[in-house]
Amino acid sequence: MRSIWNGAISFGLVSIPIKLVNATESHSVSFRQIHTEDGGRIRYRKVCELEDREVTQAEIGKAYEDADGSMIPITDEDLSQLPIPTARTIEIVAFVPEDRIDPLQMGSAYYLAASGAPAAKPYTLLREALKRSNRVAIAKFALRGRERLGMLRVVGDAIAMHGLLWPDEVRAPEGVAPEAGVTVRDQELDLADALMDTLGEIDLDDLHDEYREAVEEVIAAKAAGERPPEAPEEAAPGKVLDLMAALESSVRAARESRDGEEAGAAEEAEVRSLPQRKTSSRRAPKETGGKKSTSTAAKKTAAKKAEPKKSTAKSAGSAKKAAARSTAKKTAAKSTGRGGDKTAAKSTAKKTASRRRSA
Repeated sequence: MRSIWNGAISFGLVSIPIKLVNATESHSVSFRQIHTEDGGRIRYRKVCELEDREVTQAEIGKAYEDADGSMIPITDEDLSQLPIPTARTIEIVAFVPEDRIDPLQMGSAYYLAASGAPAAKPYTLLREALKRSNRVAIAKFALRGRERLGMLRVVGDAIAMHGLLWPDEVRAPEGVAPEAGVTVRDQELDLADALMDTLGEIDLDDLHDEYREAVEEVIAAKAAGERPPEAPEEAAPGKVLDLMAALESSVRAARESRDGEEAGAAEEAEVRSLPQRKTSSRRAPKETGGKKSTSTAAKKTAAKKAEPKKSTAKSAGSAKKAAARSTAKKTAAKSTGRGGDKTAAKSTAKKTASRRRSA
């Protein structure tokens, strides 16, 4: 890569000789202007308006146009003698966390290459210090006739510098947001979140410039004397009347697209069924002894006693019959056991009393 600037990084009292190279490149297709009648190139010639003649590059200099239209010549020597320390130096002024940098300020990107063997050690020192601190360096440098602001950070084993705009060069977003008050419902936010989750993430390396590829296809077809490919007709976009309906349709379409991709991947996978478990055939234990039968009978009796509590009486007569039956059962149960004699004595006394009354 060809260097576009040579200088040094000023890191306190440490000076690191470096070369500045472009970190990015443009792949856009460039066009030339031609005369449509005969295909001749259209060229711009530099002409002096006072002499009305074309001048060479060696005759061209720089000047500042004053408010009254007069020109103030500025030479390269005038600019080289500016009293600033960043003419040939990238001066680091601070170290800050990377999230302190507003992405709106970021501009062109460059790589800083160590210039010569003596720069290897201090270059590596600065790189490792940036790595361990998890911070970026803010620096000033002069390039193409003006002082600029830069951010140094580590990219792999190299140090990269991003040109930054000065804070007063970033416009405030006044008048950009909708002025009318808009209320967003929670349901709409939930659908927006579902749409974002459904779309998921993407590997940025998979993205490419489809417009440039289409332009190259047109150029190749015309160069071969063929007819350029025609673009498919796009469906007319419908009006969005309901935001909720549009979000639901978007989520549904994204899910169908993702399910289709997952189904294609599942066809390549081998599906194996798990072995079924054997059902164990255990015989019911035989009832041996009187205790088990007694407990079973007690459970049945308790279940019968619980049934009247759950059911509701349909009429007063049925309620009285149920009460009489339960009273008879309780009386019969009490009569068997230790309190049987007392119950019999009470029933005999009641019968004698009833006979005397009848007499």
